[in-house]
Amino acid sequence: MLEAVFGYAFIFFARICDVSLATMRTLMVVRGQRIYAALIGFFEVIIYIIALNEIFGNLDNPLNLIFYAAGFATGNYVGSFLEEKLAVGIYTVQVITLKTPLELAEKLRNMGYGVTVLEGSGREGTRYILQIILRRNQFECLRREIDAWDKDVFWTIFDARCTRGGIFTRKDK
Repeated sequence: MLEAVFGYAFIFFARICDVSLATMRTLMVVRGQRIYAALIGFFEVIIYIIALNEIFGNLDNPLNLIFYAAGFATGNYVGSFLEEKLAVGIYTVQVITLKTPLELAEKLRNMGYGVTVLEGSGREGTRYILQIILRRNQFECLRREIDAWDKDVFWTIFDARCTRGGIFTRKDK
């Protein structure tokens, strides 16, 4: 009985690991980080084959399949959670505020962010668009600054697959 419980736990946690890795690998591929994706994929497939071997060795036990499926579902959640916490990659943030946008741009520049100001034409006239490129792990700090400036700000966030040149990182002070 104890051996069966360990088998179920092994299948469950192996699937959490390999699916979490698969989720992160997929996101790395989308972001153009091929080396990381390849390294993650190497470990992912080893864990997957070991878990699959455990399943194929006991196909007559339906609980193995249930734990396999539960590990898969949990792995998707855990993988996306881990990827969010690792925050690998670069964001492009576009900000439109009606509350003195040029002053906000200057404040953000003084904090070390690279800010480009574009002029746009909206339904209600000319607006300034602040474009900021930064590492994803720095986004929460930027978000707090912008929210403190204007709680009614409009913004969009894009994943930047590749960047070259410019000022796109916040200086650590």
